Amino acid sequence: MTQADTLNADLESLFYGYRTFTSLPDEILAPLQLARVHHRILYFVARDQGLSVNTLLARLGTSKQALNRPLRELQAKGLVIASTARHDGRVKCLTLSESGQILEEQLSSCQRELLKRSFAQSPESEAGWRKIMSILATNQHTSGPTI
Repeated sequence: MTQADTLNADLESLFYGYRTFTSLPDEILAPLQLARVHHRILYFVARDQGLSVNTLLARLGTSKQALNRPLRELQAKGLVIASTARHDGRVKCLTLSESGQILEEQLSSCQRELLKRSFAQSPESEAGWRKIMSILATNQHTSGPTI
Protein backbone atom coordinates (compact mmCIF):
# COMPACT_ATOMS: atom_id res chain seq x y z
CA MET A 1 0.00 0.00 0.00
CA THR A 2 1.41 3.40 -0.98
CA GLN A 3 1.38 6.49 1.21
CA ALA A 4 -1.35 7.94 -1.05
CA ASP A 5 -3.45 4.80 -0.51
CA THR A 6 -3.00 5.05 3.24
CA LEU A 7 -3.89 8.75 3.25
CA ASN A 8 -6.95 8.07 1.08
CA ALA A 9 -8.05 5.46 3.61
CA ASP A 10 -7.50 8.06 6.35
CA LEU A 11 -9.65 10.55 4.44
CA GLU A 12 -12.41 7.97 4.12
CA SER A 13 -12.23 7.27 7.85
CA LEU A 14 -12.49 10.99 8.53
CA PHE A 15 -15.50 11.35 6.21
CA TYR A 16 -17.29 8.35 7.74
CA GLY A 17 -16.38 9.38 11.27
CA TYR A 18 -17.70 12.89 10.69
CA ARG A 19 -20.92 11.45 9.26
CA THR A 20 -21.37 9.37 12.40
CA PHE A 21 -20.42 12.30 14.63
CA THR A 22 -23.01 14.60 13.05
CA SER A 23 -25.85 12.15 12.31
CA LEU A 24 -27.72 12.34 15.63
CA PRO A 25 -27.49 16.14 15.93
CA ASP A 26 -28.68 16.36 12.30
CA GLU A 27 -31.73 14.24 13.23
CA ILE A 28 -32.49 16.55 16.16
CA LEU A 29 -32.05 19.70 14.04
CA ALA A 30 -34.05 18.60 10.97
CA PRO A 31 -37.59 18.90 12.43
CA LEU A 32 -36.65 22.39 13.66
CA GLN A 33 -35.53 23.35 10.13
CA LEU A 34 -32.03 23.97 11.46
CA ALA A 35 -28.65 22.72 10.24
CA ARG A 36 -25.08 22.19 11.40
CA VAL A 37 -24.26 25.88 11.11
CA HIS A 38 -26.95 26.56 13.71
CA HIS A 39 -25.43 23.91 15.97
CA ARG A 40 -22.00 25.52 15.68
CA ILE A 41 -23.45 28.91 16.64
CA LEU A 42 -25.33 27.44 19.61
CA TYR A 43 -22.21 25.55 20.71
CA PHE A 44 -19.90 28.58 20.75
CA VAL A 45 -22.46 30.90 22.35
CA ALA A 46 -23.10 28.27 25.06
CA ARG A 47 -19.39 28.05 25.85
CA ASP A 48 -19.06 31.84 26.18
CA GLN A 49 -22.41 33.43 27.06
CA GLY A 50 -22.34 37.13 26.19
CA LEU A 51 -19.71 36.86 23.47
CA SER A 52 -19.79 39.50 20.77
CA VAL A 53 -20.85 38.81 17.22
CA ASN A 54 -17.30 39.68 16.09
CA THR A 55 -15.82 37.13 18.51
CA LEU A 56 -18.23 34.52 17.18
CA LEU A 57 -17.24 35.39 13.61
CA ALA A 58 -13.58 34.89 14.49
CA ARG A 59 -14.21 31.54 16.19
CA LEU A 60 -16.29 30.26 13.29
CA GLY A 61 -13.87 31.66 10.71
CA THR A 62 -16.73 33.02 8.62
CA SER A 63 -18.03 36.31 7.25
CA LYS A 64 -20.79 38.53 8.62
CA GLN A 65 -22.77 37.76 5.50
CA ALA A 66 -22.53 33.99 6.07
CA LEU A 67 -23.44 34.31 9.76
CA ASN A 68 -26.33 36.74 9.31
CA ARG A 69 -29.07 34.38 8.10
CA PRO A 70 -28.53 31.47 10.53
CA LEU A 71 -28.10 33.85 13.46
CA ARG A 72 -31.36 35.64 12.58
CA GLU A 73 -33.11 32.26 12.31
CA LEU A 74 -31.92 31.27 15.79
CA GLN A 75 -33.12 34.61 17.15
CA ALA A 76 -36.50 34.24 15.41
CA LYS A 77 -36.93 30.80 17.02
CA GLY A 78 -36.13 32.29 20.42
CA LEU A 79 -32.94 30.25 20.86
CA VAL A 80 -30.39 33.09 20.80
CA ILE A 81 -30.78 36.52 22.37
CA ALA A 82 -28.82 39.50 21.04
CA SER A 83 -28.33 42.51 23.28
CA THR A 84 -26.27 45.67 23.21
CA ALA A 85 -23.02 45.52 25.18
CA ARG A 86 -22.91 47.75 28.25
CA HIS A 87 -19.36 48.88 27.49
CA ASP A 88 -20.05 49.82 23.85
CA GLY A 89 -23.43 50.44 22.24
CA ARG A 90 -22.06 49.38 18.85
CA VAL A 91 -21.29 45.85 20.06
CA LYS A 92 -23.94 43.14 19.94
CA CYS A 93 -23.58 40.36 22.53
CA LEU A 94 -25.13 36.90 22.24
CA THR A 95 -26.58 34.58 24.86
CA LEU A 96 -28.71 31.47 24.68
CA SER A 97 -32.28 31.51 25.90
CA GLU A 98 -33.40 28.69 28.17
CA SER A 99 -34.72 26.78 25.16
CA GLY A 100 -31.46 27.48 23.32
CA GLN A 101 -29.49 26.04 26.24
CA ILE A 102 -31.67 22.93 26.29
CA LEU A 103 -31.26 22.38 22.54
CA GLU A 104 -27.51 22.96 22.62
CA GLU A 105 -27.16 20.47 25.48
CA GLN A 106 -29.13 17.84 23.52
CA LEU A 107 -27.00 18.37 20.43
CA SER A 108 -23.59 18.45 22.11
CA SER A 109 -24.21 15.83 24.80
CA CYS A 110 -24.75 13.09 22.21
CA GLN A 111 -21.46 14.07 20.57
CA ARG A 112 -19.62 14.15 23.90
CA GLU A 113 -21.02 10.69 24.65
CA LEU A 114 -19.82 9.38 21.27
CA LEU A 115 -16.32 10.73 21.95
CA LYS A 116 -16.36 9.24 25.46
CA ARG A 117 -17.36 5.79 24.13
CA SER A 118 -14.78 5.97 21.34
CA PHE A 119 -11.98 6.95 23.73
CA ALA A 120 -13.00 4.11 26.06
CA GLN A 121 -12.44 1.64 23.21
CA SER A 122 -8.91 2.91 22.60
CA PRO A 123 -7.61 4.87 25.61
CA GLU A 124 -4.04 4.72 24.31
CA SER A 125 -5.12 6.64 21.19
CA GLU A 126 -6.90 9.50 22.95
CA ALA A 127 -3.87 11.79 23.37
CA GLY A 128 -2.78 11.23 19.77
CA TRP A 129 -6.27 12.00 18.48
CA ARG A 130 -6.34 15.25 20.47
CA LYS A 131 -2.92 16.20 19.12
CA ILE A 132 -3.97 15.59 15.49
CA MET A 133 -7.22 17.56 15.98
CA SER A 134 -5.26 20.42 17.54
CA ILE A 135 -2.83 20.48 14.62
CA LEU A 136 -5.67 20.45 12.09
CA ALA A 137 -7.58 23.18 13.97
CA THR A 138 -4.61 25.54 14.16
CA ASN A 139 -3.17 25.05 10.67
CA GLN A 140 -6.26 25.70 8.62
CA HIS A 141 -4.85 27.68 5.69
CA THR A 142 -1.26 26.52 5.53
CA SER A 143 -1.45 23.67 3.05
CA GLY A 144 -1.47 23.67 -0.71
CA PRO A 145 0.23 25.82 -3.30
CA THR A 146 0.40 29.57 -2.90
CA ILE A 147 -0.22 31.92 -5.78
